Amino acid sequence: MNSSDDHSKNDISPLLAGEGLPNYSQIDSNHINRDIPILIDKLNSQLNKLEVRLESKLSNKSVLDWEDIMTPIHQITESLRWSWSVVCHLNSVKNSTEIREAHNQQQPEVVRFSNRLSQSKVIYLALSELIKSCSNNLNKTQHRIIQRELLSMKLRGVGLKGEEKILFNKKCEQLAELSTKFSNNVLDATKDWSILLTKDSEVDGLPIRALEILATAAIETGDKSIGSDQQDKSEALTGPWRLGLDLPRYIPFITHAKNRALREKIYKAHVSRASEGKFNNKQLIEEILSIRTDQAKCLGYDSWADLSLANKMANNVNEVELLLEELRTAAFPVAQEELKELKKCAKRNGAIEANDLAPWDISFWSERLRQERFKLNQEELRPWFPLPQVLDGLFNLCTKLFDISIENADGEAPIWNEDVRFFKVWDNESKSHIASFYLDPFSRPENKRGGAWMDECLIRKNKKNGRKVLPVAYLVCNQTPPVGDTPSLMSFEEVETLFHEFGHGLQHMLTKVNYPEAAGINNVDWDAVELPSQFMENWCLDYSTIMSIAKHWETGEPLPEKEFKKLRLSRTFNSGLATLRQIHFAVTDLKLHSNWHKESKLTPDEIRRQVAVSTTLIPPIPEDQFLCSFNHIFSGGYSAGYYSYKWAEVLSADAFEAFEEIGLQNESEIKLKGKLFRDTILSLGGSRSPNEIFESFRGRSANTKALIRHSGLAVIEKESP
Repeated sequence: MNSSDDHSKNDISPLLAGEGLPNYSQIDSNHINRDIPILIDKLNSQLNKLEVRLESKLSNKSVLDWEDIMTPIHQITESLRWSWSVVCHLNSVKNSTEIREAHNQQQPEVVRFSNRLSQSKVIYLALSELIKSCSNNLNKTQHRIIQRELLSMKLRGVGLKGEEKILFNKKCEQLAELSTKFSNNVLDATKDWSILLTKDSEVDGLPIRALEILATAAIETGDKSIGSDQQDKSEALTGPWRLGLDLPRYIPFITHAKNRALREKIYKAHVSRASEGKFNNKQLIEEILSIRTDQAKCLGYDSWADLSLANKMANNVNEVELLLEELRTAAFPVAQEELKELKKCAKRNGAIEANDLAPWDISFWSERLRQERFKLNQEELRPWFPLPQVLDGLFNLCTKLFDISIENADGEAPIWNEDVRFFKVWDNESKSHIASFYLDPFSRPENKRGGAWMDECLIRKNKKNGRKVLPVAYLVCNQTPPVGDTPSLMSFEEVETLFHEFGHGLQHMLTKVNYPEAAGINNVDWDAVELPSQFMENWCLDYSTIMSIAKHWETGEPLPEKEFKKLRLSRTFNSGLATLRQIHFAVTDLKLHSNWHKESKLTPDEIRRQVAVSTTLIPPIPEDQFLCSFNHIFSGGYSAGYYSYKWAEVLSADAFEAFEEIGLQNESEIKLKGKLFRDTILSLGGSRSPNEIFESFRGRSANTKALIRHSGLAVIEKESP
């Protein structure tokens, strides 16, 4: 009997509950440092007993079944996932010195246990025997789960022995530590830089919304005081204003500020984050790349890129490079024309010489040209996109497409910040509650990492007692927060980001797979996991969807038809430059993880600059050390996998084209097609290969035609370098 059986549930530490929704407010650094070691000891004991039991069965040549192996393995891994994911989640959304230190202190033991489980030869032999001897008794999903688990164990070093295994495991711990340190450095460097603006000329051009955010930042840092609890617009106009590198402050400034010298200053600060001083990531990059290369070679792969692609849709590096080159070739001449138009716009306005267009001018003149060409000012559209209405429109779309209902359940779940929302998802046909999700929408530069992401809180599972564990998702964004009585007024890009993350959430929440190892996003090939998210983005320019969302937050006036048309017309605005930017990141990622090693004559930054020759039109400036803040590939799981965004975008564009072919306003047919999308891509998760699932929806394999057409890249045909 476990010691925990002697206590009531109320006596169990909130970090060791292992089921249900975590009680975030009751978990602190003391729990992490006390309870994670207790959990690891318990799981080591359970793993010992499992290995002894399996070894006995193998020795006696007893028949093995799924319940002998996979069920106890899941119980072990889920106990660890539940508790450690709470720690990682709090480290991302409620970061503090204490939580960060506790996370860093316990992470090595978590990695050691994960390695021990992944490298258990007894479990590997038992799984191999199970799939060989009981093949006819396993269903298709079970087959895929076991095959992928065997591959995962190979990639985690199950075949290693002796000193080689010891060194491999040590380097796994080092990688985890370095990745965490990299992420923390980016967060700290972002928080560390700010400047106080006191003159009107320094904020000339900024919309009132941006001024309010900067004025609020000045209040929070003690640069400015107000006489009441609510800041009004007049106070925002008078300053002072504190400018920072977090996106809600950086993006409006680099896009709208007329003060070119300050645009240059903040741009250089942004692209050089974490590249010098106490938050320097340069050395960490080389250490991470070196260790990854060593790990790959230890497992018999030529490079980390080859290892990374072993369990993805793409077969090899060459196949990925061919796809990226196909898109680059289409995008390059379009981007050349777009840059020419930006230079003409700048010259027309007499601000700078066309040839002097610098990186800190691109966003500014892009917005001016957008306004000039389409008479579209995206900042002025914010009042039509208050968060509550955007959510209502998103939820209504999900009802139309997937026959689900989403209801507010605030107050029914524990939360980690007062801004966090909680919702329940209902299936309309069965009238049953099928999932829930958290939404943490707003930027908190002081303790929340940047970017947007979806993660798992609870995973769908059928229990032996007949009860179900319903999936629960975390949906985290960093959009502009409310100011005073004004709600969060979203930019159109923030709307797209919310739709994107909700697409991930839908795949997690609408799964019908009852094996947690393949439910939702689990077991989905990494380069296919962005399909649902990018698919949902396409609906942001669907007429009925946008018109159901966009109503002025004060007057209730719907978005004028002409403004919607401008949004549609601007859909492919600068898409050549945007595509090249993504290709630049993806190719750089691949080159670093396939070509760079510690004996290389070139630094990682120099390799990136070589890639830039054919993937950028304005070379990176000397201060540009973007790699030092490239969280995706150095701490976010996208190493040798950043191409996945474009790979999956090919899939998502092709999938959305299936809806376009029947007419987006054809409600009866859209409902049928939405059901098919739900029953295949959203429901089947990792139970089948992505190719098989996509073909079951589309009736054929995917191609790049829809993406190239959607991006407006099929217009110009010229030579590119």
